[in-house]
Amino acid sequence: MSPIYSLQKLARAMVTVLLIVSTVFVVLRLSGDPAIYALGLDVDPRALNAFRKQWGLDLPIWQQYLQFLGNCLKGDFGYSYFEQRDAMEAVLERLPHTLLLMGVTGICTLLIGVPTGVYAALHRNSWIDRLTMLISVAGFSLPNFVLGILLILLFSVTWHLLPTGGSGSWQHLVMPVLTMTVAEAAVFARFTRSAMLEVLSQPYMRTARAKGLRWNQAVLRHALPNAAIPLITVVGFFVGTLIAGGVVTESVFAWPGLGRLLVSSVANRDLAVVQIIVMLIACSMVLTNLVVDLLYGWLDPRVGSLRTGD
Repeated sequence: MSPIYSLQKLARAMVTVLLIVSTVFVVLRLSGDPAIYALGLDVDPRALNAFRKQWGLDLPIWQQYLQFLGNCLKGDFGYSYFEQRDAMEAVLERLPHTLLLMGVTGICTLLIGVPTGVYAALHRNSWIDRLTMLISVAGFSLPNFVLGILLILLFSVTWHLLPTGGSGSWQHLVMPVLTMTVAEAAVFARFTRSAMLEVLSQPYMRTARAKGLRWNQAVLRHALPNAAIPLITVVGFFVGTLIAGGVVTESVFAWPGLGRLLVSSVANRDLAVVQIIVMLIACSMVLTNLVVDLLYGWLDPRVGSLRTGD
């Protein structure tokens, strides 16, 4: 893989993060006055002006932006008006809950989606294949908040097996993970099946069989490794959908993570908290896609080469 290729991907990732953070910075300040959300409409105008002056909200937006970038370089990410404490402290308090939810969901998704897609591809056009694809379409089409409410009605209200929300035990984790896993596993199952079917039709699979390899050996040695290459692309989108789904799921199940904090912070125009969460989301997605690009360049030299025609 060419070093120039890696540097180009890294530079593009840094520019992407900067553009995302800058856009959110501008949009948040144009969408409403944080002083009014923090103090209310009935406050003395002098108090509003004092609040704006204290936090630099009376400055032109370009000066606020330069001040924001300078503070970020010094490790100062702002103060939370709503939480009444350092914004980074408020975010880091919620981060472990989100990482736990995303981690368990990611593991369950891969353990269910990939083997299901492989099995469906190896039994193409059978009733198992058709049933698997039917369930996958249904799982992908069902919105997270609808599935979450259905699970609450069944497991909490009707059967009294699981708590309706919150955190603190593995029981609180079951329904949020199941809600997010259903849709994500459906995507991986369909994509894995398509990748496997394409690989199984390649000439090198027939060559492997002609050389005397048993079917299961040909699948393990040739089909699965080659089908895994396009699956790498899905991982970048997978992180994005986990984050987007986490915002809805955490709100439905009152899970104390970043998604729920983001919703409340946007509603209260808590600028510093929103900006930190957006920066974390942008960095995680860009970093994931950067790793995917580099893995592609490493696995397929044609992608990492800058010479045309390679």
